[in-house]
Amino acid sequence: MNTDLIHEEEALGKAYDARLMKRLLTYLRPYGWQVALAIVLLAAGSAVEIVGPWLTQMALDEAIPDGDVSLLGRLTAAYAAALVLGFGLQYLQGLLTTWLGQTVMYDLRRELFRTFQRLDLRTFDRTPVGRLMTRITSDVETLNQLFSSGVVSVFGDVFTLVFILAAMLRMDWRMALVTFTVLPFVWIAVFLFRSRIRDAYRDIRVRLARINAYLHERFTGMRVVHLFNREDADRAGHQAIEDDYLEAHLRSITYYALFFPVMEVFTAIALALILWYGGLRTLDGAVTVGVVAAFLQYARRFFRPIQDLSEKYNLLQGAMASSERIFKLLDERSDVRDPEHPVPLPDPVRGEIEFRDVWFAYGKRDDGEWDWVLKGVSFRVAPGEKVAIVGHTGAGKSTVINLLMRFYDVQRGSILLDGVPVTDVAIRDLRERIGLVLQDVFLFSRDVAYNIRLGAEDIHDDRLREAAERIGAAPFIHRLEGGYDQPLGERGASLSVGERQLVSFARALAFDPPILVLDEATSSVDSEIEAHIEEATDALLAGRTSLVIAHRLSTVIHADRIIVLHHGELAEEGTHQELLDHGGLYARLHELQFAGVPRPAA
Repeated sequence: MNTDLIHEEEALGKAYDARLMKRLLTYLRPYGWQVALAIVLLAAGSAVEIVGPWLTQMALDEAIPDGDVSLLGRLTAAYAAALVLGFGLQYLQGLLTTWLGQTVMYDLRRELFRTFQRLDLRTFDRTPVGRLMTRITSDVETLNQLFSSGVVSVFGDVFTLVFILAAMLRMDWRMALVTFTVLPFVWIAVFLFRSRIRDAYRDIRVRLARINAYLHERFTGMRVVHLFNREDADRAGHQAIEDDYLEAHLRSITYYALFFPVMEVFTAIALALILWYGGLRTLDGAVTVGVVAAFLQYARRFFRPIQDLSEKYNLLQGAMASSERIFKLLDERSDVRDPEHPVPLPDPVRGEIEFRDVWFAYGKRDDGEWDWVLKGVSFRVAPGEKVAIVGHTGAGKSTVINLLMRFYDVQRGSILLDGVPVTDVAIRDLRERIGLVLQDVFLFSRDVAYNIRLGAEDIHDDRLREAAERIGAAPFIHRLEGGYDQPLGERGASLSVGERQLVSFARALAFDPPILVLDEATSSVDSEIEAHIEEATDALLAGRTSLVIAHRLSTVIHADRIIVLHHGELAEEGTHQELLDHGGLYARLHELQFAGVPRPAA
């Protein structure tokens, strides 16, 4: 799929959306008094901004001409106090707004993580991991900047503009109007800058998401890259998207590099107008030198918040785009969710499983019709029965497990556990009754003990070690330097495939579920370990309902019953010997595997 299409949603919408902003501000609601205090600090800091020029005017017009050393000393002390007070207020305001931003982002990241946990697998099937990582890192950080430097601190810029405007009009309204003659040109510059930086910012966001997705895909597929010598090609692909990202950043930097000097030019023009007009009026005796000096200071301070507001507009624009993407994810409705009124399972669970005319598809074809993976599958597993499911690749074996665990829900038919439809059972209640061992084992980077108990406090050390002993994992665990406390590295990289599989078996058995499901769980281990696992699990499976998905028929010979799937349909059912005597599909699969004859092309 084209990367541009994958990340097409990254494009920015409108710069301000009242609906989104209202929702964003709800995250500040729990911290109302802190927000109020931050605004008060900003207002006080803005008020202090106008004190310095006013004191300068008094010194030049009163203290110095009159030779009043005492007044000049008091004015100097007041000026210094204003500077210290302004510093203190700015320091406190910076601490408070940063705390607000980080606290709100903490809340938002927790909410996002909870959302990730409740989403069904279909969402992760259709959403690149790189995009999800962009949401929880880059997009959240953009909102952090908004809350830390935008939403609250924008009041400071507005207060500063209003206070300085009022002070200038009160001091001399004619000179104030002359100073403001450059404002139309300032707004034109801001408008032009805003429209161009928006395009550059959009390109930056899109390219950042592409980089995240590209890197994640290459890192997880590094083994394939090395195997087929694709390093040079991937390096070229990475350089291409990095070049695009660099170009977008340089474009935005260029606009900023032009904008700030332009603003400085307009500030200089305003200062020149003050000197020219103020000088003429001073010569006429209409204004004093102190007023001109105060206006020079006010003018320089007046244009600084305008620059800040221009930057905050772009910050707001990025935050709107980020918030829209984040809220879209937070509002994602999982297709698999708990019923409004869950039905409790019997306690203890007997372990009866029944599929009734189950039809399922992961998606639709180009013509809009369902691409069925299972077609009218019906079977029953009695309590304590060991049933194997076999078939060629793509026959729908693993899909049976996905549906039983409610990773997905069926389109037609129903699945029952002890006579209760699984869609009527709370997901947590359902999954804690079923132990699942997958072919592709996932281990966390923490120690062995954690990977067996997964943080469950009710699985104490004795129970954990007993599970490892009974499944045959204890010998290799004792050989590890740290034993059960040995960190395993990312995805259990320090263990062999067979050792990882043993840990996953110990994990399933430590939770002691009444139903055990093995999804080609021994396909990655050698015959010796497989025989050991079979020996260890036979006793443990006694009295439990078990489903065994297998590709190697040698692992299912002793199953109570074997179900054969073919192109999503139940083709045959019976014991190993019954199916061999029948001479059907199972017999042909058995002959091909044990005779060593390669399977013919479909």
